[in-house]
Amino acid sequence: MFKKDISAGAKSKVKSSAQRAIRTKVVETYPLLAPHIDEIIPKKSQLDLLKLPDRVSLYALDNEPLFWQHMDDPIIPHLRVVHAFPTCFSRIGIDRGAIRFVLSGATLMAPGLTSKGGRLPESDAELQEGEVVVIEAEGKEEACLVGQLKMGTKEIKEKNKGAVIDSGHYLGDGLWKLTID
Repeated sequence: MFKKDISAGAKSKVKSSAQRAIRTKVVETYPLLAPHIDEIIPKKSQLDLLKLPDRVSLYALDNEPLFWQHMDDPIIPHLRVVHAFPTCFSRIGIDRGAIRFVLSGATLMAPGLTSKGGRLPESDAELQEGEVVVIEAEGKEEACLVGQLKMGTKEIKEKNKGAVIDSGHYLGDGLWKLTID
């Protein structure tokens, strides 16, 4: 989605009522982020909405990107938020062989998660299709991708083939490089 360098379009201030709704939506989607919501989006702050290509909305605070949303999809954190609060998101891992493909914008495929270096949650913590998940790379400290699952983790384990995340925000993409002024 953000393979090419992008430039922000129209920038507008978010109404306080809409800002409260965004805060609520973020806490509902990411319950572990609830204790940190005042750090991320303080109540008295002014959130900005930037229009990006392909009908993507980017929410920023003090020219720092926080969350993005494609049309009516779930609100997804920017990787800078993920790196600041790493334990607040559902995480799965890819093996070393998949890293270069993910960082070049390729679709994340199931074998990268089910191979020896990959990591999926245990059966008691299965993730469902449509959930937002953070992808960690084997042997690396920082998350490299955040996106929405195309199939649940149970299905990924059973099939071991097919696209898992076809569009997301990864390190070095256009959203990562975007400067807001």
